[in-house]
Amino acid sequence: MSDPDGNDGLLPSRVGHRAPVSEGDSGRAGPPAEAKKPDGGSGDGPGSGKRRRRRRRARKNRASGQSGNGSAQQSGKTNASGAPGLNGQTQGQATGRTGNGFDTGASAPGLNGTAVNRVPGNGNTGLKGGSAPHPAENRSDRFQNKRSKGRNPRSQDNDQSEPARDANGQEQKHRGHKRNGHRYRHRHPMRREPQNLYAALDLGTNNCRLLIAEPRGRGFKVVDAFSRIVRLGEGMAQNGALRLDAMERAIDALRVCRRKLDHRGVEKVRLVATEACRAADNGQVFLDRVRDEANLNLEVLSRGGEAKLAVIGCSPLIDHRDDGALLFDIGGGSSEIAWIDLKKRHRDRNCKMTDCILNWTSLPVGVVSLSEKFGGVDVTPDVFEDMIAYVDGLLDEAGKWGLLAKAIANGRAHFIGTSGTVTTIAGVHLELDRYDRRLVDGIWLNDGKIDDVMRSMLAMTYPERVGNACIGQDRADLVLGGCAILEAIRRRWPCKRLRVADRGLREGILLEMMMADGVWDRQPRRQRAANP
Repeated sequence: MSDPDGNDGLLPSRVGHRAPVSEGDSGRAGPPAEAKKPDGGSGDGPGSGKRRRRRRRARKNRASGQSGNGSAQQSGKTNASGAPGLNGQTQGQATGRTGNGFDTGASAPGLNGTAVNRVPGNGNTGLKGGSAPHPAENRSDRFQNKRSKGRNPRSQDNDQSEPARDANGQEQKHRGHKRNGHRYRHRHPMRREPQNLYAALDLGTNNCRLLIAEPRGRGFKVVDAFSRIVRLGEGMAQNGALRLDAMERAIDALRVCRRKLDHRGVEKVRLVATEACRAADNGQVFLDRVRDEANLNLEVLSRGGEAKLAVIGCSPLIDHRDDGALLFDIGGGSSEIAWIDLKKRHRDRNCKMTDCILNWTSLPVGVVSLSEKFGGVDVTPDVFEDMIAYVDGLLDEAGKWGLLAKAIANGRAHFIGTSGTVTTIAGVHLELDRYDRRLVDGIWLNDGKIDDVMRSMLAMTYPERVGNACIGQDRADLVLGGCAILEAIRRRWPCKRLRVADRGLREGILLEMMMADGVWDRQPRRQRAANP
């Protein structure tokens, strides 16, 4: 802990205080000035600082009428039984700490070899008859004497310090320590200033995910997050309704999200539900239960809104040097695809990324619905091809995207993939022992790497997929369905590069809310210049 004058000090509970810097040093760090011993010798030997401090304490004690030492010294130089003290003299016996004085019941030699009687305390009991002190009382006499007399141990001149008072004359509490004329407030490590927090919740067909963040620079900093696989859309392919056990799993996860929001005191929130609640016959019944049991009001997001928010969330990863980017979000019950025309961005740098969306579509298929339709545990190459053919038929219904095909043919377009499928492929490609978002988010994969990973996962048995650190049991029966959707998109629009995005809908919600509030417009001019 360094003070503004260049002095290094420790907290009052520490004994190893350094000597203050002299006035000639001007607060600059440098070699300590030589101190003269009483006999004129140099004072730079071991323990010379302690001797100087002892002499100063002795002079102050004599001036205040208190002879001897105020606490037991356990070093070889001074001890509680009258061992040699300063300059070969014997030092007083150990005493207990009292309010205004000391109580030992015995006399002891002082610092100058003169026996003095200790002054009784104000009712507090010290140590009796030169007995050894309790470890809790083995503190520096400098701090004991100064505290007992109301002096501030951090000030250089060591004069009397009155407690700080406010305008009404009331004593101010917890104002910190005063040192060298400055008062320092101690900051509690867990005490934080109120934050401008935003929260986004995405309840999908497979996952329940929450993100809490605060604006930072031209983006945001994540404060808290939550993710749990709930499989809300499990069984919808058979009867078109949400099952009771799936609703219970989702509501349990939403209760956790509610507690996190309450704990953080978040007020600016947007809570959305996607395909499972859009398509289920009993979707409104489930939303009513969430409102009553989890105290959350979920908004059913449209497919177009879902594609737009995915583009906003992944916009920092788009390579603006290309003419276009094809973004896809493979979800649990639906898959959104958006074609982003970057030429418009080249012409107008102030154009919003959502205004650059030239075309988009939403396929009514995801990893959960496709795996339930074709099976996700034992997937043979033939079953995998059937999955791809099914998705390709849905792409035919989405229409032809001529400009996209032209940009891809010229090699001026790339993929942006945001889903658990592409992040899993990236993790398997990197051979991670444990999934690490920092290594996956933003990584580029080419055609050959994607083909290799897909072939390796298709060759795995179900137990092998469960045992893979980047797949696990929760995704072992879903990942090949997601790979089939990705392969159908790649065959329709054969881009050579894919950028993996471990971000998407939640990040898009947060960015949209912060832009609407103008939080970045309120930044100081210097901060905006540093974060364009």
